Amino acid sequence: MSPEEKIKELGIELPVTPKPLGSYIPCTRTGNLLFLSGILPFRDGLITRTGRVGENITLNEARDDARTAAINALSVLKAYAGSLDKLTRCIKITGYVASSPGFTEQPKVLNAASDLLFEIFGEAGRHVRAAVGVNVLPLNASVEIEFIFEVSEE
Repeated sequence: MSPEEKIKELGIELPVTPKPLGSYIPCTRTGNLLFLSGILPFRDGLITRTGRVGENITLNEARDDARTAAINALSVLKAYAGSLDKLTRCIKITGYVASSPGFTEQPKVLNAASDLLFEIFGEAGRHVRAAVGVNVLPLNASVEIEFIFEVSEE
């Protein structure tokens, strides 16, 4: 099953591609690699929730935010590549989690994004990853994720 078909089967509707919040572009290509800028968990143009995980955001809420960020990334990738079926694999994701001082479960937060990519792309969705705890993120978001994907040559 292709990624486009899998998304339909999962009932995922890709949102309108989020606009950059500053002086950067959301995606760039070098060779057959697509590099995405940090993606935030926007829904309907708004950050899903604000604050820090382990303080006023639960682990499950943060996992939902990581999944939302991954869906937003797919929207950017589709807009840039024309179809998710042109993506040959996910290479790496780097996730930043706004964390309270004692919160150490950043990998569990990022698993929600990683698991979604595996569900859509199968083995091609497996990737290397870093999960980093930070004090604060843009717009006081709970997570921000960068992605690197390989795209087929055109």
